[in-house]
Amino acid sequence: MLNFTDQLNEIISLENYPKRIISLVPSQTELLFDLGLSENIVGITKFCIHPKEQIKNINNHHIKIIGGTKNFNFEQIKALSPDLIIGNKEENYETGILELKNHYPVFMSDIYDLNDALQMIKSVGNITNTTIKAENICNEITKEFADFLATKSSEKSPKSKEKVAYFIWNNPMMVATTNTFIDNMLQLIGFENAFSDLVRYPCVSEEAIIKANPDVIFLSSEPFPFKEKHISYFKGIYPHAHIQVVDGELFSWYGSRLKYAAKYFREIAPSPKGEQYICT
Repeated sequence: MLNFTDQLNEIISLENYPKRIISLVPSQTELLFDLGLSENIVGITKFCIHPKEQIKNINNHHIKIIGGTKNFNFEQIKALSPDLIIGNKEENYETGILELKNHYPVFMSDIYDLNDALQMIKSVGNITNTTIKAENICNEITKEFADFLATKSSEKSPKSKEKVAYFIWNNPMMVATTNTFIDNMLQLIGFENAFSDLVRYPCVSEEAIIKANPDVIFLSSEPFPFKEKHISYFKGIYPHAHIQVVDGELFSWYGSRLKYAAKYFREIAPSPKGEQYICT
């Protein structure tokens, strides 16, 4: 019997390394592919879009869609006979996960910062017998972030951190605040969260934005698909802020996509007061 511990400190017992895996989280689906497990993946969600080349041919593949991250098709999951399901505390819904745990081994991640993400990657590598590949991915991510932070520390920095408001939804307007992976990424880049007095993903009003007084407003490309057309609306609320649409995947996907995050963050890191941002 093989025993593993997930990030909720629960024991997952397997008779053998898994051959039929269902992923309930897009970023962890991409990780499984990058670990070389494409033939072992039997189910993913409709939001799993990476790696694009392999996902786009899914209709001609052995992989099936099992619903969304918060509305599982239990009959489809049963038909796939998984020997491991991989989920996440934040992205999936508790009642659905508890139901799945009654029938299948379920590995759950719980991620708030970069270290949690690296631990998850290594743990998934261990439970799927791809330890060396997982270590290589972690080493690449660690090096990219170390190089980024070393470069950033050597550059001239503003005397005080610029405040950023990171929007994830529109109507109602929702922001990512403390105790989130996104906030940890913002801190690593060098920003202060303009809504640091709030927790998780609260709704905010126009008045709250003005009161928060952000220097920068980031409009995430996901889960709400903010576009350039939304910039003028936010400019009307707070005309003094630098406003930019950013790649939400690189701020919130905590799997192997982190390999590309540090390079992207170099382009949007805070600059000394008075200098221009590099817009992407």
